[in-house]
Amino acid sequence: MPPKDPLLETLKVCILNLSQSESPVTDSCPHLSSCCELLELIFRKGLQQPVLSLVQRDYWHGLETLLQNDLCGRLGSVSLAVEQTINCKKLLTAQGRGRYFLRLAVNRRILGNVVKHMLHTPKILEFYSTTISILRNEDILEPFMSLLLVISEMEFKLNIENCSFLDESWLLPAGVILSRLKGQPLSLRLLRCRDPDGAVFRPLVKTLRLLQQENPAVRLDSSHLNRRHGTNPRKLDQSQCLREGSRIVYIVQFLGKANIGMYGGKEVLQYGIPFVLERSDSRKEVLLDMKETHLTCTEKNTKLELFQHHYPEISCVGRFSRPDYRIFAFCVADVPDSPTATGFCCVVLQAASAQECEDIVSRVAAGFKHTEWSV
Repeated sequence: MPPKDPLLETLKVCILNLSQSESPVTDSCPHLSSCCELLELIFRKGLQQPVLSLVQRDYWHGLETLLQNDLCGRLGSVSLAVEQTINCKKLLTAQGRGRYFLRLAVNRRILGNVVKHMLHTPKILEFYSTTISILRNEDILEPFMSLLLVISEMEFKLNIENCSFLDESWLLPAGVILSRLKGQPLSLRLLRCRDPDGAVFRPLVKTLRLLQQENPAVRLDSSHLNRRHGTNPRKLDQSQCLREGSRIVYIVQFLGKANIGMYGGKEVLQYGIPFVLERSDSRKEVLLDMKETHLTCTEKNTKLELFQHHYPEISCVGRFSRPDYRIFAFCVADVPDSPTATGFCCVVLQAASAQECEDIVSRVAAGFKHTEWSV
């Protein structure tokens, strides 16, 4: 039986959802960002960092070498896409250029050709690990190419010019809201308008100046500074979660994590959770952002990302039966992209209530049907 890769299995589900959406696929499709993010993870998997360099290597650095090696113009549409990406002045980072190129390749149905040319460029292949990368694993490369063929047969109509957000996020800002309220007044509430020192949040300065030029009467309403998505702060304190469609952000306590050995089945939680709690003497208030394909944990105050895992990467998840029914944990491969990974890591958190704890465990388990779990 050929080996399976969790990223490819999740990508297959996303492509199935895309195929069931309205044609052509546009930026308003709810499955588009997940599909693009998975493609990015595949291109990054097994990407090796240079030893003597201050620049963090990303998959875009490999893609742009395609243009440098295309001395005879044999790459055609692929070279044009690379050149267009390089000339885009709205992008500031390698991450933004890589994402722009992926959207461009999907839109022009050339992503399969891009991968074929990468496979025939030894300089690019040297960027990737032979043991981890999908691009250098012949057993799972063929299924990946088959998925790219399915994508190339779909019709996409993406707004390529709207791209400055790609340096920071895959999510198109306010696209769904604008489409629903076309021709109607649009109200905006700021999630963050000031830094901790009281100065106006820098990314807002340019926008505020433009607004004040158009309408000198525009002023910031300080009564909204502490609100999140228009939610009553007291209600937030009680529920400890924010809901946005299928996405939920929980406010939980991060209690710690530790390596628990080479076994990551659900049975390990009964001693894995106490093992972590005994060795951890500090806790952090964090935001557990549970999206459709993955979850992300960031410190609430500093916004520092602690971890991000796609649901197929989680080997088991469960709730602590005693003495606190609010404590839950899950296991993941310890540094899964490293060839020297040493088993599984148990991550322990605490929810605001027993019911919320059970909801979180159920959502993680439902994220991937083959995940083992217990409540």
